[in-house]
Amino acid sequence: MSNKRALSTRSVALTVCFTALYAIFGFMPISPIIGLPGRAITAAAITAPLVGVVLGSYLGMLSTLLGGAIGFFLGVFSPPSFLSGIVTSGVAGALYEGKRGICVFTYFSLLFFFAFYPFVGPVWLYPPLLWFQLIGLLVLASPLQSFAVRNMWKPKTSIRLSLAFFTTSLTSTLAGQIAGSLVFEILAWPVFIADVNVWRLNWQLIAWIYPVERIVIAAAATVIGVALFRVLKSTKLSPWLNLRSGQDSN
Repeated sequence: MSNKRALSTRSVALTVCFTALYAIFGFMPISPIIGLPGRAITAAAITAPLVGVVLGSYLGMLSTLLGGAIGFFLGVFSPPSFLSGIVTSGVAGALYEGKRGICVFTYFSLLFFFAFYPFVGPVWLYPPLLWFQLIGLLVLASPLQSFAVRNMWKPKTSIRLSLAFFTTSLTSTLAGQIAGSLVFEILAWPVFIADVNVWRLNWQLIAWIYPVERIVIAAAATVIGVALFRVLKSTKLSPWLNLRSGQDSN
C-alpha cells in the first residue's frame, strides 16, 4: 500500500511539474500559424514529445491537457495547438511503451479525416500538402520506428540515442500537427473561411513550411531529450518515471 501511495504521490508531483513547464513554454512563440492571425506555434510543441516519453502516454496526455487548458484560458494556446500537444505527448509516450500499433492507427485515422475533410481537405484542393505526413506514416509503420524505440530503451551510443529521440519526436509531432490541422478545418470552415480558394492558398503556403517546422521542433526536442535522459540516468531518477517501463519490458 505504501508503494502505491508513493507512486501516486510521485505521479501527481511529476504531472504538476510538467504541466507548469508546458504552460510556461506556451508563452514562447516560435512560428505563426498560417490562417490564424495573431496565433503562433509555441515552444510547448518542443516539450510535448518529451512529456510523453518521460511521464508515459496517460500522464503525458493529462499533463499537456492541463497545461494546454491553462494556456488556452490565458490566450496563448489556440484550439489546434491545444489538441496538437495532447496528441503529440500521447503518441510519443505510447511509442516508448511499445504500443506502436495504436500509434499507427491513431496517425492514419487523423490523416485520413484531415485529408478527406469535406470540400476543404487537401485531397480535394492540394494533395501535395500530404507528402511529408505520408513519409511520417511510413516511418511510424516501418521497422525504423521499432529500432528507434529499442535504442531509447537501451542506447548503445549517443548517436543512436539522438537518432531514436529524433525519430520518435518527429513522428509524434507530425501526428500532433495533423490533429491540429483537422481541428482548424472543423472550426474555420465554413464559418470563418468559406472561400475554398483561400483554403487552397493556405495548403499551398504550408506544404513546404510545416516539414521544416516539424524537423526543427523534433531536433530541438532531441537535444533537450538526450540531455534530460542522461541526467535522469546519472541521478538514478529514472525509476520514478516512464523511462523504466520501456527497459523493464525489453
